[in-house]
Amino acid sequence: MPLLIVNPLDFPRWDESLCALPDHSFFHTSSWAETLHRSYGYRTVYFTLWEGSVLSALLPCMDIDSFLTGKRGVSLPFTDYCEPIVSEAAQFPEMLAAAIAFGKKKNWKTLELRGGGAFLQGQALSEWYYGHTLDLTAGAKKIFSGLRDSTRRNIRKAEKEKIDVTFSTAPDMVHAFCRLNALTRRDHGLPPQPRRFFQYLYDRIISTDKGFVVLASRNNNIIAANVYFHAFDQIVYKYGASDKAWLHLRANNLIMWTAVKWGCDKGYRSLCFGRTEPENEGLRQFKTGWGVQERIITYHRYDIKKEAFIKAPAIVHPLYKKMFKKLPIPVLNLMGNLFYGHMG
Repeated sequence: MPLLIVNPLDFPRWDESLCALPDHSFFHTSSWAETLHRSYGYRTVYFTLWEGSVLSALLPCMDIDSFLTGKRGVSLPFTDYCEPIVSEAAQFPEMLAAAIAFGKKKNWKTLELRGGGAFLQGQALSEWYYGHTLDLTAGAKKIFSGLRDSTRRNIRKAEKEKIDVTFSTAPDMVHAFCRLNALTRRDHGLPPQPRRFFQYLYDRIISTDKGFVVLASRNNNIIAANVYFHAFDQIVYKYGASDKAWLHLRANNLIMWTAVKWGCDKGYRSLCFGRTEPENEGLRQFKTGWGVQERIITYHRYDIKKEAFIKAPAIVHPLYKKMFKKLPIPVLNLMGNLFYGHMG
């Protein structure tokens, strides 16, 4: 089979072609590729194998050319996981070799794979995370009975506090979410994503019925919001933001429960809760309280010059995180606009 480097944005029926492959996800779709490309200018280079007109294997990648972090290949930037998908295991080494050869021509420093651990056993890990997925096929009633007691109590507390939860696909959700997201990112010691990213996310995903936002309000004040994507039979929880002054009302639990019920009613089979850092035990406990299946997500980084997989240093040093927590929101927004694209 010929190996071709393609741009999914040039394939009108790209998402349909993914259905021929196992383990396809929202992050393999053209909508996500276009959002990353338009937001940050990354070049899409997807390594593929075809049987005639049928897609047989895929290793999606973005070509990043940054004066701060260097020339790199990432599969895929700002993506929790992006497994290479193949019809046969022997196809992966062929695509990996093609990606490395491409990287040498482009003077990449590294090639990062956010997935593929099944094919790279024994190789050095760059990073690893917990992943959590909830099976929705049992239905809302059975899922609720299987929640941790504290999770059920938190949902009921939010209901008693008369938290108003609504779905939104309206343009004004961009402003509402960005405000909360800036507060949350500062609490985490990080600059927020650029507003243009969320605008493209709205234009390419939410407005085209491939995602939605669930908002929680108290006395007409939006206090928490989650962004979800959906494709095929899967829902992905991608971004969450909240005003910590209202965390005691447990609006986040009610938002998630509302999304779970929606997914069950619409016939989706699973809800992915995204990745969780190993050191973030509080977030891990929140997610495991939903009766999810836990797995390990592995990242691998290949050093082109050393011709070896290497361990990656921390992207943001803890000292910088302490500094970011003290900066005004307008300053953090400016930093996000200037530098976020270099960190993909």
